[in-house]
Amino acid sequence: MKESTTVKSLQAIADTTVSRRRFIGTSAAVGTSLSLLRFSSANAAADDIIYKSATEIAAMIRNKQITSVEAVKACYARIDAVNPKINAVVAQCRERAFAEAEEADAMLAAGKTKGPLHGVPFTVKDSFDTAGVVSTGGTLGRKDFVPGKDATVVARARAAGAILLGKTNTPEFTLGGGARGTYNLVYGQTYNPNNIKYNPAGSSGGAGAIVAAAGSFFDIGSDYGGSIRSPANVNGIAGIKPTLGRVPRTGHIVGYGGAFDTFQETGPLARRVEDLILLMPILQGPDDSDATMAPVPLGDPAKVDLKKLRVAFYTTDGISESTAEIKEMVKQCVGYFSKLGCKVTEDKPPKMKELAEARQKFSNADGGDHMRRLLTLHGSTQASPGLNLGDGNQLPSAEFTKWCEVMDSIKSEQLTWLEKYDLIICPVNANAPKPVPPEFVRPPGSGAGGGYTSQYNTTGWPAGVVRAGTSKDEPGLPLGIQVVGQPWRDDVVLAAMLHIEKQTGGWQKTAI
Repeated sequence: MKESTTVKSLQAIADTTVSRRRFIGTSAAVGTSLSLLRFSSANAAADDIIYKSATEIAAMIRNKQITSVEAVKACYARIDAVNPKINAVVAQCRERAFAEAEEADAMLAAGKTKGPLHGVPFTVKDSFDTAGVVSTGGTLGRKDFVPGKDATVVARARAAGAILLGKTNTPEFTLGGGARGTYNLVYGQTYNPNNIKYNPAGSSGGAGAIVAAAGSFFDIGSDYGGSIRSPANVNGIAGIKPTLGRVPRTGHIVGYGGAFDTFQETGPLARRVEDLILLMPILQGPDDSDATMAPVPLGDPAKVDLKKLRVAFYTTDGISESTAEIKEMVKQCVGYFSKLGCKVTEDKPPKMKELAEARQKFSNADGGDHMRRLLTLHGSTQASPGLNLGDGNQLPSAEFTKWCEVMDSIKSEQLTWLEKYDLIICPVNANAPKPVPPEFVRPPGSGAGGGYTSQYNTTGWPAGVVRAGTSKDEPGLPLGIQVVGQPWRDDVVLAAMLHIEKQTGGWQKTAI
């Protein structure tokens, strides 16, 4: 069967700026795989497959309870069902995915395996390069760009046996969604699968939406100020921003180096914390390209003694006041550790507001010139309306140096404070998820480095989010909790997230 490429209009989304959808490889499958696509009575039904964790699916494929082809078929069927409503998956590579799934099944039949993700389907944020698959970064200048090489994290997932289904939506350069979360001029608006009137957050909004909707077993995102954790929060899944220096950023459209090097990190999103634990050893470690990476071993979350953790918690960061229901949820999650006998203290890092202000001055010092350079570099002549292009007013070098020193001084003071604690529990955002607004206002403090998530991009500490409840303020919308650890103790963060998930149940099936 010869593959044909079909451009489909997403009528349910109807954004006037979106004139077309570009998909790579959208046929159902190659003809040689048709016989493998039939489900036998001995195998799981499609619905049973898509709601499993990546860890469970990997085991089922390895134990020959299902085939990789069946897993890929189930995911694409789910994407076909939900994507017209949420616009999360913006490019696909179906022919290649089915071919790789056939190869994975043949290898397994011969007693061979590629690794711990053998045959497991996944998606990846469109800010990462993917060999042979269009990679736009949400910017018009790259709307037809097809890289010849995978980003490091994509290559590592595929080398471990995972099968790429396609790319997930991101705002322009991961920074241009404004209050609409995930929107760009190439693919338009992404919506929350728990309620399609609501924001999926950003910038890994497409990733959060399709994983929550069970169209992909996991995704790989990036986090500059909360871009993994906020989508995990509002879509009701789990995600982790690792310690700065643990997971390479090579092949990401907003890469590394320069003044803003230390804010950007990459990491996985999945429905279950056990999948983050599976994925982190695969994705982490230096790649001989990203100079910030360090060869620090990743601890085993199973070996973390939760009872001995010293826990700090706060319900307000002194910048934006969280709602009553979020404060109550924080205290509820803290209680899970109190019951273990942990020493719990209400406390927060010093000078959080001052650090946010210093990062704002630092980030805006060039008057937005770095954003304009990105547009020029990638040949984009029109910017998304949510992209902050600055005011053109640049700080004198002496003042820029001052704010660098202020920021570093506060980070050192906060690190000294952290010696007293192994874990921090706090909100992800101040409010429950919100509907998608019609206009492109930038939220208060946007780009300022403030807020409950950006704090930990500035420090580089590991921080994860797991679903902990359901909102009453915005009925039916999920609420996540943020868990933060000491530098390089990603294992403690993951162990704590897993403990919370066991108490709350974590991810739940979405409305669509």
